[in-house]
Amino acid sequence: MAPKKKNTNKHLKHEAHIIAVDMGYGHERAAYGLKHLAVEGEGIIIANNYSGIPRKDSFMWNGSRKIYETLSRAKSIPLVGNTLFGFIDKMQTIPPFYPARDLSAPTGQTKQNYASIRAGLGRDLINRLRKNPVPIITTFFLTAFMAEEYDYPGDIYCVTTDTDISRAWAPFDPRKSRIKYVAATGRCVERLKLYGVKDKNIIHTGFPLPPELVGGTDPTAVKKALRRRLQVLDPKGIFRRRYGAAIDRYLGPAKALPKDEVPTIMFSIGGAGAQRKLALDIMYSLRHEIATGRLRLILALGARPQMISWFERYAKYWHLKEAIGHTLIFFAPKSRKVYFEKFNTMLFKSDILWTKPSELSFYAGLGIPIVAAPPIGSQENYNLEWMQQVGGGIPQRNPLYAGEWLVDWIESGALARLAWHGFWEAPTHGAYRIEGAVFDEELPIEELPLVV
Repeated sequence: MAPKKKNTNKHLKHEAHIIAVDMGYGHERAAYGLKHLAVEGEGIIIANNYSGIPRKDSFMWNGSRKIYETLSRAKSIPLVGNTLFGFIDKMQTIPPFYPARDLSAPTGQTKQNYASIRAGLGRDLINRLRKNPVPIITTFFLTAFMAEEYDYPGDIYCVTTDTDISRAWAPFDPRKSRIKYVAATGRCVERLKLYGVKDKNIIHTGFPLPPELVGGTDPTAVKKALRRRLQVLDPKGIFRRRYGAAIDRYLGPAKALPKDEVPTIMFSIGGAGAQRKLALDIMYSLRHEIATGRLRLILALGARPQMISWFERYAKYWHLKEAIGHTLIFFAPKSRKVYFEKFNTMLFKSDILWTKPSELSFYAGLGIPIVAAPPIGSQENYNLEWMQQVGGGIPQRNPLYAGEWLVDWIESGALARLAWHGFWEAPTHGAYRIEGAVFDEELPIEELPLVV
């Protein structure tokens, strides 16, 4: 294999068609980390919601999206919720990895996906893209299959968006496919092999975290953020007494924090909006810490501005009116594009991320400890396992008592430990490794880990 060319031309323009779908936030969030590669003036293409999409395509796409989001929200309904969600989860269940065996046979979901393509789904989009045959980088498997089936003339890359994946991610006949996979984890690499994908079509890159959070190819920004976060999350110096020398050697000496600096928790509601009740429980449990300014809570409500007034009513009822906008922040912009931009701005200033173990599990690599809400679906069970394996996250306790256990975790330095281990063990520069793989270039990135 020929060595990769080293990029010495700072003005070299790398361009690709970056494609996602708006089913939840996972696929769009992964694409957002690659937006710097999008064709100029094109931006991220949403395959199920682009300008001029044929009515037939829109109908086919939106049917599956609405079913998924409805059943995701239904999971919280007592008695019947798990049964309803089980129907869709069964379709995307990830089988046990061991014992290693041939899992290349197409599943019912795979056959259904290819039947949709044979019915014409995606032909219009691929015909539009073939006019400029730069590489396609898609964060959803179905759009990769479309590009291959409709003979897209450029290269096709598919980004895996969880720590483990179901058979649905692999093509109908993997051994004949030319689709290249950029895999978020080593487990995805090995899983794709079990599904029959050729070794030469699998590249281990890590998840594409947004360059603005990573600090580009220079890790200085993320190191400064971690340095500050370790101080905030270790108020009694318990973690520092054990690791202080290593922290100072790698991150530099600590600087004095502002007197009003307090731990900031961001709770993220997923794309289907199934965690509204949990968000309320968290706000209620932490109400005394929020009111007294000992903690700051940010509720990221997705692109749902109508939800803000609903949460504000509860906040005022719990005597948190004065905290709104200061130690209690609600943010829910109107557009999904603005949501991702604002989310990253808010997260950069946060110290703890509380979320279900979605694609946000990979954000442990930024040195942000993750408190994991209950997983929804097979892939999130694997994400939670991965988070614990790298030491960057931990399952939540009873949210109604978060005012006790979360404060204990902060004061004991436990969350500082998660931040440190997540930074060291989870990959951060996936976006640049993907860029290097697609354009066959060696980029000057920090050699941070690629794990399990």
